[in-house]
Amino acid sequence: MCDGLRIDEHPILSFEPGEEVEFSFEGRTVVGQKGEPVAAALHAADVRVLRYSRKLGRPRGFFCAIGNCSECLMEIDGEANVRSCVTPLRAGMQVRLQGEACDQ
Repeated sequence: MCDGLRIDEHPILSFEPGEEVEFSFEGRTVVGQKGEPVAAALHAADVRVLRYSRKLGRPRGFFCAIGNCSECLMEIDGEANVRSCVTPLRAGMQVRLQGEACDQ
């Protein structure tokens, strides 16, 4: 189920709508709900590109939403290759595209 762009049901994770929290994406402040997956918070903020493929530099986005693929790998709080679709959002997180995409 979806209210606008916010995903409020997930096939694997369970989370209740939480308090609004601020986090950083590529240096800008974004608002999400505490506990929702980082990728879902970015989706609700109209962010569609979560990474770029290494070989061809093609954009990748929210795909399986259950942690099985690698389309949502991001740098979160300085740690690379974090699956943003199953990582719960907390206030103050620093989220970045990783690899060559940071320079694009």
